[in-house]
Amino acid sequence: MEPGLFLIFGIFAAGILAGVPVAFCLGIAAVAGFIWEGLNPAVAFQQMASGMSIFSLLAIPFFIFAGELMLHGGIARRLIALASAVVGHMRGGLAQVNVGSSMLFGGISGSAVADTSALGTMLIPSMQQKGYGADYAVGLTVTSSIAGILIPPSHNMILYSLAAGGGISVSALFIAGIVPGAMMCLFLAITAYVMAVRRGYPAESWQGLRHLAWCFVDALPGLLTAVIILGGVLSGIFTVTESAAFGTIWALLVTVLVYRALSWEAFVTAVRASVRTTAVVFLLVGTATAFAWLLAMYRLPEILTEGMLAVSSNPIVILLMINLCLLLLGAVMDMAALILITTPIFLPVVTAIGVDPVQFGMVMMMNLGLGLTTPPVGAVLFVGCAIGRIRMEQVMRSIWPFWGAILVALLLTTYWPAVSLTLPRLLLGYGA
Repeated sequence: MEPGLFLIFGIFAAGILAGVPVAFCLGIAAVAGFIWEGLNPAVAFQQMASGMSIFSLLAIPFFIFAGELMLHGGIARRLIALASAVVGHMRGGLAQVNVGSSMLFGGISGSAVADTSALGTMLIPSMQQKGYGADYAVGLTVTSSIAGILIPPSHNMILYSLAAGGGISVSALFIAGIVPGAMMCLFLAITAYVMAVRRGYPAESWQGLRHLAWCFVDALPGLLTAVIILGGVLSGIFTVTESAAFGTIWALLVTVLVYRALSWEAFVTAVRASVRTTAVVFLLVGTATAFAWLLAMYRLPEILTEGMLAVSSNPIVILLMINLCLLLLGAVMDMAALILITTPIFLPVVTAIGVDPVQFGMVMMMNLGLGLTTPPVGAVLFVGCAIGRIRMEQVMRSIWPFWGAILVALLLTTYWPAVSLTLPRLLLGYGA
């Protein structure tokens, strides 16, 4: 293997162990690699700039801002009320509300962290007041939040398309995430119900169809945000970036004019949070682009492909190895950085064994989403534990069934292509 590869990965690993932010680790390693190869370091910065200068990336700040507006503008609260009216009367009703709310809110915000912050702040204390264990409430909240990564829109899928060279349709990725995301939530809901029965958790009272209809009407303006985004993309009226912009404008109008819940202070908070998150994402994109350029120069994807095929030519074994690698990496690194780093490495391997890039995108999203709920770097897990005021060790004792539900959905998505590819083929003619 090239000495330069050892150098850049060594610098990157040392930076991570020293607690340096991932984006800076990638940038420093990339510049060091260019110097090692006798190239002008300015080329590294040109690669960074080119990586951040892609038009489709403009959708990311719009999606992030829309999620912040919904978090601070009353949409999240109404989505919880709608989910409660639909499934709250079941045994462990608040647990079912938790999963249903994650599907609704995550399908609009596209962020697992935003999902946990918005819904967890309201649901975790409510569940604890109703007699649910804090470990159960936090474990379910953080695992169900992964729905925001799979159910469209998801800015992580835009990053995946970028990391794959831009040749994968973002629209196809969005549509492909619907069935795996819904299936994962269904398995989580079943698991939550079984655990609720065993623990003797209560059911909420049935409020009647009139209450359900009112909650739906009240939540409808917020739900239309997702309709505008997905409908614009599917109909071909808007590009993904244009749909994100119009969806954000709609979310702003709803929170200000319809719900009248977005104060000036909340608006400023949403803007600051969006700018901060967007800056981090774009810095990651830039440094990861330069880092990936070096990996391609060193032929790492080809070397890895040859190595895995030398171990086994069986697609089942290769996909299992990749899943394990992604799960382990997801436990120690940030999701966005991993998408940008590992996609150029693993995508050639899976395409060599006949796996569709869109299907692999769903496998990657689910793997790395699960990593957000695992120590030591699980950002979503940290947020949930802080809200529930519970130690991570206590949550770890009872989160295993929820992880198991996600793993079942992951295996089905990995080995059954129809789970992720049927809808893109029906709605977009993908692969025809």
